[in-house]
Amino acid sequence: MSMGPPTRGPSILGQNRMAFGGLFSTDMAIDLGTANTLVYVKGKGVILNEPSVVAYHVKDGVKKVLAVGEDAKLMLGRTPGSIEAIRPMREGVIADFDVAEAMIKAFINKVHKRGFLSKPRVIVCVPHGATPVEKRAIRQSVESAGAKRAGLIAEPIAAAIGAGMPITDPTGNMVVDIGGGTTEVAVLSLGDIVYARSVRVGGDRMDESIVSYLRRQHNLLIGDSTAERIKTTIGTARMPDDGRGQSMQIRGRDLLNGVPKETEINQAQVAEALAEPVQQICEAVMTALEATPPDLAADIVDRGVMLTGGGALLGELDLALREQTGLAISVADESLNCVAMGTGKALEYEKQLRHVIDYDS
Repeated sequence: MSMGPPTRGPSILGQNRMAFGGLFSTDMAIDLGTANTLVYVKGKGVILNEPSVVAYHVKDGVKKVLAVGEDAKLMLGRTPGSIEAIRPMREGVIADFDVAEAMIKAFINKVHKRGFLSKPRVIVCVPHGATPVEKRAIRQSVESAGAKRAGLIAEPIAAAIGAGMPITDPTGNMVVDIGGGTTEVAVLSLGDIVYARSVRVGGDRMDESIVSYLRRQHNLLIGDSTAERIKTTIGTARMPDDGRGQSMQIRGRDLLNGVPKETEINQAQVAEALAEPVQQICEAVMTALEATPPDLAADIVDRGVMLTGGGALLGELDLALREQTGLAISVADESLNCVAMGTGKALEYEKQLRHVIDYDS
């Protein structure tokens, strides 16, 4: 039986290109945050946003990962003795090297199926105040998790790029990135940092302040997840005009008699609880303004200050900062994703932004 003339189809190489086409451009950017990790894939945008939490089982001194991200966060504060749920990032840097590596590997595998020639190039943002040892730990963890090459970019630069600020212009731009573990305050001009300050205050410190306030004032012990829910639901940086504001019901353990208890908390109490971390953020901004060269300070008066990060969503934080500084304060669109978006843009426009990416080579 005649099979006829051969059809002109794609060559084996062409088929391989089609089969593995998605794997040739799997370079990614990672916002390795204290509270959440976001992964940006080149050409696709942010495709993963999960809590920086790992749950593992310990048997005979060996750790076996059970869950990462959302599933692991549900276990925080609710695990039996044989299981631990922890956050391997503290104040923007790695606190537990092995667990952080397992977490990064799990997140990379979620967005990137390994295959032929598939080791990705990865850019990770780091706090401006990170030490060389902390930077090396992040780089090694990312490379051990399967990256071909790991570059680092300073968090304030990534935040400013993600917020759409014209950082390559010869004008002053101020960005305040309030993350889970740190607040980065930076003045940028001509594509680099003129002045930056990193303070170890962020969303986690706000949660801790709410926990300690309720323990002190109401003899009520609550968990971190309840404190976070209070902050995101009725959290505010300023005292409400009516002296009370909105309220919500919360549950915890009564420290006087040890039994579960339900009580009500209002915005005035939350504002009182958050007064100290909010004041520390305001002071960091004021210190940065005092250290800014006069010409750049004049630009900041014209342009105002940009708030990014999850902490920027705290109610009326922009008004509290405006009262302290007298400057126009604005919150970036999609402030939660700003750092990841900016790190991703550094990956997309690497030639133009090569000077802000540290490949350690």
